[in-house]
This record gives sequence, structure tokens and C-alpha cells, in this order.
Amino acid sequence: MLDSKEELLKKLQLGEDSVLEFKSLIFRGNKIVGPARESLADELAAFANTDNGVLLLGVHDKTREIEGIPIDRLDAAESYIREICSDSINPPLSIKIVRLLLPTASGEEKPIIKIDIPRSLFVHKSPGGYFRRQGSAKRELTPELLARLFQQRSQARIIRFDEQPVPQATLADLDESLYSRFTRSQPEDTPLVMRKLRLLALDSDGEEKATVAGVLMCSRQPNEWLPGAYIDVVHYRGTEPDANHQIDARKISGPLDQQIKDMVFFVKRNMKIGAIKKPGRIEIPQFSLRAVFEAVVNAVAHRDYSIHGSKIRLFMFEDRLELYSPGALPNTLTIESLPLRQSTRNELITSLLAKCPVEDDNREFGRQFLMDKRGEGVPIILAESSKLSGKFPVYRLIDDTELLLTIYPAVPSYSQNFPFPH
Repeated sequence: MLDSKEELLKKLQLGEDSVLEFKSLIFRGNKIVGPARESLADELAAFANTDNGVLLLGVHDKTREIEGIPIDRLDAAESYIREICSDSINPPLSIKIVRLLLPTASGEEKPIIKIDIPRSLFVHKSPGGYFRRQGSAKRELTPELLARLFQQRSQARIIRFDEQPVPQATLADLDESLYSRFTRSQPEDTPLVMRKLRLLALDSDGEEKATVAGVLMCSRQPNEWLPGAYIDVVHYRGTEPDANHQIDARKISGPLDQQIKDMVFFVKRNMKIGAIKKPGRIEIPQFSLRAVFEAVVNAVAHRDYSIHGSKIRLFMFEDRLELYSPGALPNTLTIESLPLRQSTRNELITSLLAKCPVEDDNREFGRQFLMDKRGEGVPIILAESSKLSGKFPVYRLIDDTELLLTIYPAVPSYSQNFPFPH
């Protein structure tokens, strides 16, 4: 907002309000001593907890005089801001920093820093607590308002998280080849169709933005807007996580259906294949690829994307495969009821994945589309894995914030007839 110099200068003359704040930048030697780190963090978080806002560094907050920032100290100022956003605000705050030259009353142009703070998907805590912007000042959120804000920006709200508009993400940030998969059957205006599909939605200012599901399914790098929207996969030699014993490791990103494909391929590429003679040769994989496929689809489809910075993690060891998915179990599901009940956290994401075909020429996965929404995934994981290894996979909830699935491998006899090559 306030993208043109003319608009910014007119707004500056009127002084601070609910969307605009000024701050002088004070140096002592090469060190920034004002505004204080904690105070600036409170101001930034207050904007993000309320609505879109702009903070100008290098402008006096009382006189509105453009004081400027020395050019040789702009880098230090920018680093100071970014450190505050990542280290002093929880969860870390996403902002846009722009360097500008603005004319003083005498006509001399001086450099300032403009900080755009979008309304956040999350509720941010700063050193002083939880704040919101009210008029030209920040105000601490009362317990009632804070509870309401958490409800509005969490899974408990009426509009599900995956349908929420993402600040700064527009139709132009989505890839036509990706969203046309869902829109091509409807010969209407594309933005209108995408709003119907909830890939686009209007934000609080009435501006059209991509939704969380739109970013996750229709952008090439969704983690640009949702920092945890990628997958860490590592194959270790041995039975313990040790960076010195990594055989293979990847950071898997991209639209969710591509993440699923790449994650399953990683396991297939890294797992061992044994064989027995009975009397013909019968190959036995280390893990059931169908079980791995179902586990990966469930993790990607049902994880809690509202948890800032958390990501899916998959670790392969000699004696197990571990799959970590952010978020507690949705609704009233329990570990015990997982094989018996079906419940969805991300209705929109699962409906979109149900339209994505599976590349399964060898019929390894037994599925035409990524999602079937019939609740068959967990029973398949349990049955296929136990048939292969003789041990049931184990689900475990960690600190009520992360679901861990452990799948055990086929156990070779290491006889001459059943080699598992390294």
C-alpha cells in the first residue's frame, strides 16, 4: 500500500493513523540505538495482528520531518529490521522492505526505509505481549480480543484455514498450467471460476488474493508465502540420525501433488530390494510402496498448515521409516480410532487432490486419484506394512503438535537367497 511517492507524501502530511507509523533512526557510531528493538517489534507485530500497515524509518514521528538515513547505513538498518522480525517476534513476521528517496521541505532528497506489513495469517507475539493497532497507537490485546483473534486465524474459525486469503499472493503469482487443471472444464471467466473453487478470495480490503489452498496447489514455490510448505527427506546409514551418515537428502517443494510424487520416488529410489527363490525369483521390497504412498498422501493432505514454519519430515533408517506431520489429530480423532474413522482437516485441499490423477503405470498404488476421501488410507498402511514386515506400523502424537508414523521394513534373513544389497 502507499506505493507511489505522491500518495506517500500526501499521507505523510496528515500524520500517523491506523495504517501509518513514523520512526526516527538513531545511530551511535555504527550501532543503532533507536528505536529500541523491543519497541519496534511491538509496533510491527501490532500492524500484522490488525491489518495492512506501513512504517517509515527516517521520518520524525512528531514533526513529520523527513530526516533520512545515511546511505552507508541503509544495509545496517535493513539487517536490524529483519533480525527483529525473525528473532523478536513469534512466529517470525513476513514484511516487505523498500528503500526510497523522499524530498524534505527544502527540496533535498533523503533516503528512508518503507516497511510494508501485511495483515498476517497468524497471531504474533512481541516482547511486550500481544498488540493490535488502534488509531495512531498500539494497544495491548485484552484476553477476550486475543481469544477472538486466535479463533479467527486458526482452525477453529468458521472459514477454514486452507480457504483463507494469503497476504501479497495474487492471481499473477499462480501458475496458469497448474490452476487450469481445475478450471478448464468451466468456460467462464477464470478469476470468477477460481473464486468459486476457493483458489482466490477477497481479503478484508476487498482485494483479490490467492487462498492458502490456491498457493499450495497452484504455485511453483508455495513456501515463499507459507514458510513450512515443503518436505525434508533424509536417508541415513544405520539406525540413528547422524549428518555424517547421510546417504541421500532433499528439500522437496512445489505444488502439493508434485511433493507427494517426489517424496514417494525418494523412498522408492533409496529403499533396498531383496529376493527369495521359491523356486522362481520373488523380489521383496524393504517397505510396501503402497503403504508409503498412502502415508505420504495423508501427511500432505491432513497436516496443519496454520502452524508457522513447521514442515513434514521423512527419515529412512536401516530398521524403520519415520514420517513426521505437523499438527494434532483433527476434530475428535484419537490414535486408537485412526483405522476406524475418517476426518479431514483441510477440506479444500483434499477435494483438489481428489482431482489429481496418479501416475501408476505399474499399478503399485491401487489408486486412480491422489485422494479417495473414503478413509481407507490408514487401514491400507497397517495391512500392507504388517504383511511385509510382520510388525504393525505405530502412530504416536508428540506434544499434541506433531503426528509421528513409524513403518518397519521387511526383515531379511541375510541368507544367500535373500540379499539386501547396500
